[in-house]
Amino acid sequence: MRRTRLGRTDLSVSAVCLGTMTFGEQNSEADAHSQLDYAFERGVNFIDTAEMYPVMPRAETQGSTERFIGSWLKKTGRRADVVLATKVAGPNPNVHWIRDPSHNLDRANIRAAVESSLQRLQTDYIDLYQLHWPSRNVPIFGASQFDPRAERAAVPIEETLMALGELIGEGKIRHIGVSNESAWGVCEFVKLAEMKGLPRIATIQNLYNLTARSFETSLLDETCFRTDVSLLAYSPLAFGQLTAKYLDDPKARGRLNIFPKSWSPRYLRPAVLAACAEYAKLARENGMTPAQLALAWCYSRWFVGSTIIGATSLWQLEENIGALELTLSSDLVAAVDEIHGRFTNPGQ
Repeated sequence: MRRTRLGRTDLSVSAVCLGTMTFGEQNSEADAHSQLDYAFERGVNFIDTAEMYPVMPRAETQGSTERFIGSWLKKTGRRADVVLATKVAGPNPNVHWIRDPSHNLDRANIRAAVESSLQRLQTDYIDLYQLHWPSRNVPIFGASQFDPRAERAAVPIEETLMALGELIGEGKIRHIGVSNESAWGVCEFVKLAEMKGLPRIATIQNLYNLTARSFETSLLDETCFRTDVSLLAYSPLAFGQLTAKYLDDPKARGRLNIFPKSWSPRYLRPAVLAACAEYAKLARENGMTPAQLALAWCYSRWFVGSTIIGATSLWQLEENIGALELTLSSDLVAAVDEIHGRFTNPGQ
């Protein structure tokens, strides 16, 4: 398994990261342990989770994902072999059960979140601690443009970094990252860290797949290149749309049919369906499954530090990890870009 170094840290992670947001909802504890066993047998050493998981977020299940990972770490004794990443939730009144309705990225909330995650994960340190989404108003989760009317009071980035610095000093977290962040946000985090002697972000976990490639523009790709911030690409299969299973069977079992449609409207846009059909056709013409093409393409991108995959079955996990072994020809990459030119970022 190919490994890369995250940002300016000493964290060496596998090119494939096991995403775990199905643990506790679509996957039982036994399923979770089986996936973790298989992934590590195949050379994966990187696990990503969050205090909010599993998805769909519910008060009854919140924290189950971290608990399942914690029980696996305790059972296997493999904590030293794992690069463990988790996240603190930003403000969202719709997930009011996380600490309290006013949860945010201030010192008290971050400290409470870290302590709870450490307990659930049954460990005394977290390798990479990420801010799940910003405190401030940012267009994320399918919002296509910035809306100044949505401005709200936000915790200053400097205050957040100071709180994280305290926890690094105590040995409870080792490195930090952001998620669902913008180019301005990355620059601000790096600038304040360097000016104030505060912890420097190592990673950004953002959406990236064949239907959502805006990261490639100079707004973010160049930003992260020049600031040494590694991309952790999430949703590489666009909530399963890029597997073409919903195109083949609109009633196929999966998140888009299990959960409310309001949870992921961007993946139901007509242009997304049209683009996915084109990518699926291209994959099959070249002897691949649609999932293999989507993942092999993502794995091959030079600026991706690690690609976060998720699965609800071992056969899906096997296919997802196996796609790392595929090499895409220049002609095939050109064909992907041609489709992208006709369907530009419909899933962004």
